[in-house]
Amino acid sequence: MLDSNSAPDDSAEGGKTHSSDQLPQLAATLKAAGDPLRLEILRLLAQDSYSVLELCRIFDLRQPALSHHLKVLAQAGLVSKRREGNNLFYRRTASSDLLQQLFHGLDQLPLTETRAATVAHIAAERAEASRRFFADYGNRFREQQELIASYSVYGPQVAQLLKPGRHALEVGPGEGEFLEELANRFGTVTALDLSKTMLERAQAFADEKGLQNIEFVCDDTRAAASRPDSSDCIVVNMVLHHTPEPAQIFHDLQKSLKPGGQLLITELHDHAQDWARDACGDLWLGFAPQQLVEWAADAGLSKGRSVHSALRNGFQIQIQEFLKV
Repeated sequence: MLDSNSAPDDSAEGGKTHSSDQLPQLAATLKAAGDPLRLEILRLLAQDSYSVLELCRIFDLRQPALSHHLKVLAQAGLVSKRREGNNLFYRRTASSDLLQQLFHGLDQLPLTETRAATVAHIAAERAEASRRFFADYGNRFREQQELIASYSVYGPQVAQLLKPGRHALEVGPGEGEFLEELANRFGTVTALDLSKTMLERAQAFADEKGLQNIEFVCDDTRAAASRPDSSDCIVVNMVLHHTPEPAQIFHDLQKSLKPGGQLLITELHDHAQDWARDACGDLWLGFAPQQLVEWAADAGLSKGRSVHSALRNGFQIQIQEFLKV
């Protein structure tokens, strides 16, 4: 019972209120979200980052009209933007508990069939761009990749984080070097790659090293998701920036992990060196560490250890560990 001289405790669990100085910002945020089209934009940006031109295609809007809505959402702190070469990409940002409750309900609503089809088409275009690069330039991929970060920079550090188990999966094994680390620590290993050219190179490396416990699968991460609770450890080295839908990768791999399983992601920090698109087939110019953490959390993975290294050429490498509880 409250004493007559007592004031309510705003910080008490179950009775939180917003102080008067927070109310204007909360009102502005709710006003920005209080538009059907802007709610649809927020719903879409929960899945992935999209450029302004891609969003214009999805919502069938002229760029000035869409830019107005994005500006309103950005001013309210509901979306953030990042420059990728000449393009601006937008994504939904984490927000208050109140807005997270709003987003939870919003995210249950399906996209319209037309918009879902356009989203799928954009994802297919991104994937095809990556496939074309590796089909055309696979033979000189190692040379180009070493302009950014050679395997020797991150491979040994990733190996130190491995937790041995029965089965491991490597997504995008590249030239195959890390498969040797996995084959020596796990009973069986699966090498998964969408590029037939790169998978053949990885298999040639495994044959040269006499590695007999590796299965090679030419497919995307949906193949991993189709084998639920099968992997003790999943490794993804320098792959996400080549993939059309990085957020979806986390969801697929979470399904493939066993409870207690480990996901190790090696990636570039976000950067502005646009030449990497043409030279190395990069779809994304790296990622902010928090972006990876948010995608992992959305997929039901908890953050573990992390290692960050600066390179002489201006790039930074991050190795992030995520765990399936």
